[in-house]
Amino acid sequence: MRIKRVIDLAVGAALLVLASPLFLAISFAVAATSPGGVIFRQVRAGLDGRPFEMLKFRTMRDGADSQRGTMAACNETNGHLFKIRDDPRVTPLGRVLRRLSLDELPQLVNVLRGEMSLVGPRPLPLLDSGYGGPARARLSVPPGLTGLWQVSGRSELPWEEMVRLDLYYVHHRSVRMDLAILARTAPAVLTARGAH
Repeated sequence: MRIKRVIDLAVGAALLVLASPLFLAISFAVAATSPGGVIFRQVRAGLDGRPFEMLKFRTMRDGADSQRGTMAACNETNGHLFKIRDDPRVTPLGRVLRRLSLDELPQLVNVLRGEMSLVGPRPLPLLDSGYGGPARARLSVPPGLTGLWQVSGRSELPWEEMVRLDLYYVHHRSVRMDLAILARTAPAVLTARGAH
């Protein structure tokens, strides 16, 4: 875990510096193309289920998160995932950011804060239930910016497969595996498989 944290700090800080011009450009673009804040904040379950505020560039119309309940019937996945391929709440710029995974860049701040790791299970929304049984083991490691699920198909995979991949990572994690997942992340992002 100490080696993993050193890698998170070194790589996360380097990526944040290198991506700073992109951060500025995206921030101006989000602010210019739709009303509302630039950064979207949502409480997620972190290590051991502790809540933290995950950061993303806003890709939906302002206030869209409050409409989730009324759109539950449109959900195209299962478990605790919520995905709609052509979600009408997403802005035109948001579609581009999501396709290229650029909306996730602010999570580098979460990594530097120690709330997330570069590699680990994706942090899910904080729920009162749904983390029982085998799925609860996902919370025994820090959530990640990328992970085995993300490089294996992302939203194309059902909840059960996501849990299976995350549990495989939890039980077999190593620095070598983290580096392999990081190496697979760029091709996964460029092909945009399962990104919506």
